[in-house]
Amino acid sequence: MADATEDGLALGERVRKSEVSAIELLEAAITRIEALNPELNAVVTKVYDQARDAARNQKPTGPFAGVPFLLKDLGGALGGVPFTGGSRFFKDACPPDDSVLVQRYKAAGLIPLGRTNTPEFGLNASTEPVLFGPTRNPWDTTKTSGGSSGGSAAAVAAGLVPLAHASDGGGSIRIPASCCGLFGMKTTRARNTLAPYLGESLAGCSVEHVVSRTVRDSAAALDASAGPAPGDPYMAPPQATPFLDQVKTEPRQLRIAMTTASFNGLPVHADCVAAAEQAGALCEQLGHIVEPASPEFDAERLDRDYNMLFAVGASANISQRAKALGRELDPECFERVTWAMMEKAKSLSATDYVQLLHGLHAISRDICSFFEDYDLLLTPTLAQPPVPLGHLDMMSDDLDDYTDRLWRFASFTYQFNVTGQPAISVPLSWNGDNLPIGVQFVGSYGDEATLFQLAGQLERAAPWRHRHPPIFAS
Repeated sequence: MADATEDGLALGERVRKSEVSAIELLEAAITRIEALNPELNAVVTKVYDQARDAARNQKPTGPFAGVPFLLKDLGGALGGVPFTGGSRFFKDACPPDDSVLVQRYKAAGLIPLGRTNTPEFGLNASTEPVLFGPTRNPWDTTKTSGGSSGGSAAAVAAGLVPLAHASDGGGSIRIPASCCGLFGMKTTRARNTLAPYLGESLAGCSVEHVVSRTVRDSAAALDASAGPAPGDPYMAPPQATPFLDQVKTEPRQLRIAMTTASFNGLPVHADCVAAAEQAGALCEQLGHIVEPASPEFDAERLDRDYNMLFAVGASANISQRAKALGRELDPECFERVTWAMMEKAKSLSATDYVQLLHGLHAISRDICSFFEDYDLLLTPTLAQPPVPLGHLDMMSDDLDDYTDRLWRFASFTYQFNVTGQPAISVPLSWNGDNLPIGVQFVGSYGDEATLFQLAGQLERAAPWRHRHPPIFAS
């Protein structure tokens, strides 16, 4: 029997060799979920019977043959299964068909057995929706697991499954990866398709991928899922070499810029500064050039316009889905921050919105030009260690206070959703409270390859797989 420490590729290989069956892997994952989920609250919808049918009937092919998998309850549509977005308003809404991304995951051998918790519509960096309650961090159950892919991250960190679906519109893969001690990549804009339900999300800021315990699982998942679908409005630059091969490739000497100062001028916790400095020192030991530098851009305008973009995007997606379901919007069915953002979005005209996008595009050019001189940018992933549950409360009546708390926690990630660049969070440090502190590396547009090369090198030099949280499957 396989244990919870094996990664997805190792489990898939064992299934293909008939050392273990897909149904055995699935039943083991179900046992782990039933044992640990009551404390974690990571899995909010279970489709065990559907998964059992798939495991019994699946041919043992694909890199993840027979590997149990969880889908975030935002994106990653699973036909006929509730897709709530963490909202009471959509608690019983089911998409008719699998999204193309989920079809590709299944073709790679992954077997979905449930959906994971998310804050309402992914609008929080902590996963504690009113609908399902908070997901607790397996490293410290009083702390956030991050957001908005906090349910997926907690499940993977605790060993329920080796990897899980996630999405990132402002840091929602990298933030929970940092909080839970995982590897997480935000891909280049449009690397994975959002078909058939969306062409783009948040004007291209939002992407879907996975969180995982190993770098190679992330790379193999992206090999399986990447590529456009017919009708997509745009696509990422094609990748000639498999991403999995990049993980095994030693990178050339890289020129890495490093900053520990937040772009918006807000304070950065000493633990987060130390984590980035330690990562920089490790990169130098590995032969790379690391020097202090940071892109120059209008951070105040980016914050203001991105915040409005997020409000407009959320409002548009909610309204579109409500109309398709024939439902009237009811403020009592939404969290207060969500409703306040929807009301705020009404102040923007169509002309204002287009001008806002033009402004964000101009800032993107300022940021991306920095990468003409540097291969990568190194920062802390977060400005604070995992915060206590309740610190980021979407039932607050004060939108400005909520936004200020959010920016003070997550001030390093959303800028690269705006630019569309790939970025990773790597679990290289733990603080004195035994909480993981991730570090972020940002690459040039379309260049996941260099990030996977460096991440593979860092994983070999300073492995983290042996580190398990207090709540971990036996």
